[in-house]
Amino acid sequence: MADTTIGTVVVIGDVMTDIIVRAKGEMVRGSDCRATIRMLPGGSGANQACWLAHAGVPTRFVARVGHEDHARLVTDFAAAGVEAHLGSDADLPSGKLVTLVAADGERSFFTDRGANDALSSADLPEGLLAGAAIVHVSAYALVAPGSRTAVLDFLAKAKAAGIATSIDPSSITFLSEFGVENFLQWTRGMDFCFPNAAEAALLSGSNDPDEQFQRLGPLYKTLVIKRGAQGAEALADGLRYSAPAPVADVIDTTGAGDAFLAAYVAAHLGGHDIATCLVRGTAAGAAITTVLGGRPSALEQA
Repeated sequence: MADTTIGTVVVIGDVMTDIIVRAKGEMVRGSDCRATIRMLPGGSGANQACWLAHAGVPTRFVARVGHEDHARLVTDFAAAGVEAHLGSDADLPSGKLVTLVAADGERSFFTDRGANDALSSADLPEGLLAGAAIVHVSAYALVAPGSRTAVLDFLAKAKAAGIATSIDPSSITFLSEFGVENFLQWTRGMDFCFPNAAEAALLSGSNDPDEQFQRLGPLYKTLVIKRGAQGAEALADGLRYSAPAPVADVIDTTGAGDAFLAAYVAAHLGGHDIATCLVRGTAAGAAITTVLGGRPSALEQA
C-alpha cells in the first residue's frame, strides 16, 4: 500500500522514445549484425513522473513534445496516473534516443532531443505550483539555453513560494557541455540532489566517496548518490547514510536511477527517515533492472 503523501510533485523533464538495439553478436562496422530492436517510452523526467505516480504520489509532469504525438502522450500519461502538461511543438518532433547494447552489455547512446529543447516559460505557468510540495528537475531540461532560462526562473518562483526543489544531474556528457561550475551555481542551495556515481565524480572532481560528500554535501540540504550495484548513500545535516543494493538478475539498467529517485521521494513525502528512503529507492531501482524498459509498465507486463 502506498504511503499517504502531502502535496504534489511537479516534474520538469524530457519525453523520449527509446529505441533499444541489443546486438546478438559482435558489431562489425560497415556490415550486418543480428539484433533485437525494441521501441519503448522513455525520457528521464517522464520515467520519474510515472514512477512517482506508481508510488501513489500526485504528480504533474511538464515537458514539450511534437504536435503529432501530443494527444497520444497526454492520454498515455493519464493512464499512468500522471497529470501531464505537455507543450505542443509544430516545428520539432518529439525526442528520440537510440541505445546500442553490445554483446558484453556496454551501452552507447545517440540522442535527438527534438522538442524537449524548445521548452519555454509559456510551458511553465506559475499555476503549476499550486499545491506543490516539491519541484523536481531532470537536468536534461537545462541543456538548451532557452529551456534552461525558463526552468531556472520557475525554480526561483518555487523557492520564493517555500516549495522544496530537487535536481537529477542526469548526464555526464551534458554536464561537461554546459560546465560543472555552471551547474553547481544554478543548483546551489536546492533541497535535494541525486547524482549517480559518475556524475558525483565529475561534479566533485574526485572518485573518492568521502571527498564527493565533502565537496558537494555543503551545496544541498540532502545529497543522495546512486551507486548502482553498490547501493546508495546520502548526506543530510552532517549525517551520512547508506543502503546496499538488493541482488538482482540484471537484464537492462535503463530507468533504474529514475525508479530509485521516485521511490526515495515518495518515501520522504510519506514521512519516512532517510535510511528508509534509501532502502525503498534501492529496492525499486533493482526491481526495474530485471526487465526491459524503464517504467512501471515494464514490470507489470513482465
